[in-house]
This record gives sequence, C-alpha cells and structure tokens, in this order.
Amino acid sequence: MKLIVAYIQPHKLQDVKKSLYKAEVCKVSVTNALGCGAQQGYEESYRGVKFEVNLLKKVRLEIAVNEDFVERTVDAIIDGARTGKIGDGKIFVLDLGECIRIRTGERGGPAIG
Repeated sequence: MKLIVAYIQPHKLQDVKKSLYKAEVCKVSVTNALGCGAQQGYEESYRGVKFEVNLLKKVRLEIAVNEDFVERTVDAIIDGARTGKIGDGKIFVLDLGECIRIRTGERGGPAIG
C-alpha cells in the first residue's frame, strides 16, 4: 500500500481529476495549500507599497492505493498537471503502514478498495 501526495496548480485540478478517473482512480482527498519552491514567488504593489508574495496557492492531493495502482496514479497526475513550466508541482510516494475502513473494520489492501 502506498500514499501518494501531490502538490499541483489549482487551475489544473479538473484536468488531474479527469485523468485520474480515466485511470480508474476515483478516491482522492483534496486540500488547499500554500507553498513555495523553484517559483520563489512574485512581487506585488498595494497602495504604492511593494511586498513579496512567496507563498503561492497550491492544491494538495492525497490518494491511498494498492501497489498495482501506483504507476497509473502517478502517470495520471503527471498527465493532468503538466504544463512544462516551473511550478507544475511535486509528487511524493510514501509507504502506507495500515489502512482501516471504519464502516466494516476491514484492514490493509481491501480497505483501500
């Protein structure tokens, strides 16, 4: 079992969701996030005062999958999120020690679905 955590551009969320559904990955958690990376932010001016905005809006996806779905999930995220420009995001694949379905008490791979 793996936990896939991805940070993507907010405007690419619909494209990533479509791509995931095509790959038969339907269970995803989505959270708004702020962060910075290679983009390093930008400078704005408000009433004549300049300030730096270095925490940019991102969307965080969390997807728990069984081993046989890892590559297709990662490929679907890349397919939907890639623009070829700095700021497209990152994907992290983590080992998932345990998963428990609250409703049935199932554990492990069957609990993920």
